[in-house]
Amino acid sequence: MSEIELPDLTAIEAESRQLALAASPFELHGALCGWLAGGGGSVREWPAKVLADDALPAPVEGGALDELRKASAAQLADRSFDFALLLPESDASLAERSGALFEWCRGFLGGFGLAAGARPRLSEEGTEALGDLAKLAGAQAQADGDEEDEEALVEIEEFVRVAVLLLHGDCVLAAQHRQKLN
Repeated sequence: MSEIELPDLTAIEAESRQLALAASPFELHGALCGWLAGGGGSVREWPAKVLADDALPAPVEGGALDELRKASAAQLADRSFDFALLLPESDASLAERSGALFEWCRGFLGGFGLAAGARPRLSEEGTEALGDLAKLAGAQAQADGDEEDEEALVEIEEFVRVAVLLLHGDCVLAAQHRQKLN
């Protein structure tokens, strides 16, 4: 597990309801991570940015959504690859977990597109990873499955995690590196 832990899912859900956010916690975290990976700033009013609704209030400083932003930004910036996706616990049903993962990917694509723009500077691997995330975002939750389906979901989660780190590297770390060279 990561040294930098994400806040508790129930706290995130509660604060999301308080702010009347129209996205699930999974889609919201995906959008936040897409925004950050695409080069968007780690700002307290991030829900307004990632959900493209300037009327949304900023989360309470130190609250679950503010901590989610801080932890996600720190995980992405950390070189130890400890980035974690906000998803249901492993004892949740396959349908619940796969559905949440696909929601996460949908949110990621939206946030990434808002931050990175129409033509981000991506490596060949980054372009391929973004296309694969788009396919996952269009997938439907699996109703039930066997051990093989469980293993496949774990592999897909790991793929998404690595794809996000790759895209963050292309859009944020490479841009920082280019700035240092100039």
